Amino acid sequence: MGGLMSLPLTQIPKLDDIPEACVALLLSYLDPPEICKLSRINRVFRAASSADFIWEPKLPSNYNYILQQLLALKVDDALCKKDLFAKLSSPRSFDGGTKQVWIDKKNGGVCLAISSKGMAITGIDDRRYWNHIPTDESRFQTVAYLQQIWWLEVDGDLEFQFPEGTYSLFFRLQLGKATKRHKRRACSYEHVHGWDLKPVQFQLATGDDCRVTSRCYLDNLGTWMQHHVGDFVVKDATVPTKMKYSLTQIDCTHTKGGLCVDSVLICPSSLAKQLTSC
Repeated sequence: MGGLMSLPLTQIPKLDDIPEACVALLLSYLDPPEICKLSRINRVFRAASSADFIWEPKLPSNYNYILQQLLALKVDDALCKKDLFAKLSSPRSFDGGTKQVWIDKKNGGVCLAISSKGMAITGIDDRRYWNHIPTDESRFQTVAYLQQIWWLEVDGDLEFQFPEGTYSLFFRLQLGKATKRHKRRACSYEHVHGWDLKPVQFQLATGDDCRVTSRCYLDNLGTWMQHHVGDFVVKDATVPTKMKYSLTQIDCTHTKGGLCVDSVLICPSSLAKQLTSC
């Protein structure tokens, strides 16, 4: 310690003196947000943070499939892996704007969202029952609003090449129609009825014979909630996963209404703990 203090100021080691390769090796053990934060320290950290060997393991194994086959994006071979990670961490629309895909900024997990317009909803074209209403509370800027119906059935299907892992599927729903009054959020419950009489049923089925059924009474007045449908496991990342999912309440002894259907979310189960579900 005394020897270091006796050195002239020009000879005292600084952060700029650390070899770039050593900095890059250190950064490789950190999460992407931490890497980006440290890259602002100085020029050495900034240069080291762009090393491909840091970002390659943080990209999902199917990133080429997402970029080239799903999104039909032309990827420049000169584009570094850090830029690819940044490109994928922002939601990207596909299938006519009815679906979005992105990777989690912290762990690179693949997430998907499917709009209500990307699902088959019984009676959706009859304005006596359903309406598509614009809202900034949806990532798709629109939700399907149910005024009243006897037979509720919302079905969807998907074929997607997921990386290996366990995934969870959610329906994002709300009772009541959100509006704005005097620039403040308000919610109308005019049409809300029938959900306390019988539970809704959620189903998930994948091509490998995984079948999950769950039931839940809807009671989230004026609050968006992610309702957990079930989990599925992907064992082979090279084979597209086929699945069907649904939301039903087909007891025709009573009507129900006042329900907003926003979207379906699919994400790694490790991220699902952050979501509110029934």
